[in-house]
Amino acid sequence: MKTGLFFGSFNPIHIGHLAIANYMLEFTDLDELWMIVSPQNPFKTKNSLASEYDRIKMVEMAIGVNTKMSASDIEFRLPKPSYTIDTLTYLGEKNPLKEFILILGSDNLESFHKWKNYEEILKNYQLYVYPRPGSGLGKYSEYKNIRLVNAPLIEISSSFIRESIKNGKNIQYFLPSQVYEYIKHNNFYKS
Repeated sequence: MKTGLFFGSFNPIHIGHLAIANYMLEFTDLDELWMIVSPQNPFKTKNSLASEYDRIKMVEMAIGVNTKMSASDIEFRLPKPSYTIDTLTYLGEKNPLKEFILILGSDNLESFHKWKNYEEILKNYQLYVYPRPGSGLGKYSEYKNIRLVNAPLIEISSSFIRESIKNGKNIQYFLPSQVYEYIKHNNFYKS
């Protein structure tokens, strides 16, 4: 079974994440997709993060009843900060019958050489890369394990969502309605 792993802080999850996940499921050979909520990305500061519990809850709300998608808190139980190679190794040991495929935006390829054991990831895993504004495959265009997926270009980011909320903007249509209400109810990202 081909399982796409879509890693992210999901701080918060928004319609762009869901559109990419949906596209990957419908227009590639993936059988299922796991949204892996990262408790602490080594390249991001922690001070702007909502709690792990709140972010996994928002991902679960966003996915709803879609049986091909699931929210994963696996990295909550692994050493922090979270390194993709460690999570991939752990998941492979626990799920030997699954073929894990890493899903990432083309903007992440620009710093991919900084990832822990990135050569091992390139050698042992397939990467399905979706386009991001202003970036492409670059020096990774010749790698056989990297596949550029012609997903729609979506220019929504969690930082845009957080900044908009902080500035008092109504961004309800950028988020699944339950997630929007949850953020509003809990006064997330106000300061």
